Amino acid sequence: MNWGKVISLVLIFALIIAAAFLAADPLRQSMKLGLDLKGGVQVRLEAQGAVTDAEIEQIIAIMRNRVDKLGVTEPVIQQEGANRILIEIPGVEDPEEAINIIGKTAHLEFKTYEGTTILEGKDLADAKEAKDPQTGEAYVAIKFNEEGTKKFAEVTSQLVAQYPPINGERDQRRTIPILLDDELLQMPYVEEPITGGEGRITGYKDLQEARNIALLLKSGALPVPVEIIEKRTVGPTLGADSIDKSKQAAIWGIAAVMLFMLIYYRVPGLVANISLVLYTLLVLGILTGINATLTLPGIAGFLLSIGMCVDANVIIYERIKEELRNGKSLRAGIDAGFSRAFWTIFDANVTTLIAAGVLFYLGTGTIKGFAVTLSIGIVCSMLTAITFTKFVLKLLAASKLVTNLKLYGA
Repeated sequence: MNWGKVISLVLIFALIIAAAFLAADPLRQSMKLGLDLKGGVQVRLEAQGAVTDAEIEQIIAIMRNRVDKLGVTEPVIQQEGANRILIEIPGVEDPEEAINIIGKTAHLEFKTYEGTTILEGKDLADAKEAKDPQTGEAYVAIKFNEEGTKKFAEVTSQLVAQYPPINGERDQRRTIPILLDDELLQMPYVEEPITGGEGRITGYKDLQEARNIALLLKSGALPVPVEIIEKRTVGPTLGADSIDKSKQAAIWGIAAVMLFMLIYYRVPGLVANISLVLYTLLVLGILTGINATLTLPGIAGFLLSIGMCVDANVIIYERIKEELRNGKSLRAGIDAGFSRAFWTIFDANVTTLIAAGVLFYLGTGTIKGFAVTLSIGIVCSMLTAITFTKFVLKLLAASKLVTNLKLYGA
């Protein structure tokens, strides 16, 4: 018996089990729960009349700005079909307040530094992101309507005349704060009088940042009438009940799988069970690390991927049993079993990943959550089944701790 390898095996098993106990509570505390588990508000909006994709983007920008004021995390705001927008806000304490904020019209204002309103959203004709071809600098090009042009020309001329730079330093009073619903978006400095109704706002790190500001600037008023066609609240009681039932299903399901693997495959079954614990830690750790929001379909994807993880081990162990029954040694049987099983497992997982990719690309909301959880689970199952399980079995064979082939299912 190789005691060095035996000690290595014991340490590996002990570390994984200890990590499971120590990480369980932190992972549970840091996991973000979706609307169906945490409770909250779901609102579905419908744009009235003909609407373009650009107008839908503008409405989404307005609604995201509204929702951000509620201080919630992980809201879902996305387009449905050609003219609908789905808004899901988990964890809100006052559903009616959320619905009222979503339903109101955005108010855009251009003010002086002292707080006097100069222009409003109705005076702005357009705002677009652009990039200077010479310097490569991103900026927002703004354009006012006829009335707004007159107002802006007068105000910017006054600011330039009244507040010239002193010793090369800019005067803050020459800035024009831009506010959306009383929240400061930006405070550009007036370089020169803007009399033609068009100007530039600079200072962006990239074109995407300029695009985001342009969308918000255009959101002073909704581009088309929007109606709330559906609203519903999900209470925390439903979420708690769903979590409890999911926990029970997971515990009983995993316990049954572990018991089966241990009885049917014996020593390799024990390795598979330790591998399953490692797999669970990996999946939950990754989901927490990417700030994923866990929903009921996401839990379903996780449990399904557990089954696929065990399925990979079953395929490998059956191949190993065949090799051992054909007279190969334990080490040779393990190598041959993994070699023969690899492409079967690989093909099965790749086809499932393709299906998950289609679900993510075409699905919305919770369907995407299911696809993400399933995909992460598949990748982790490949990692644990092909690498970790093989490493531990080979280490076990080299240690000569268990040499009776019947304990390997042969």
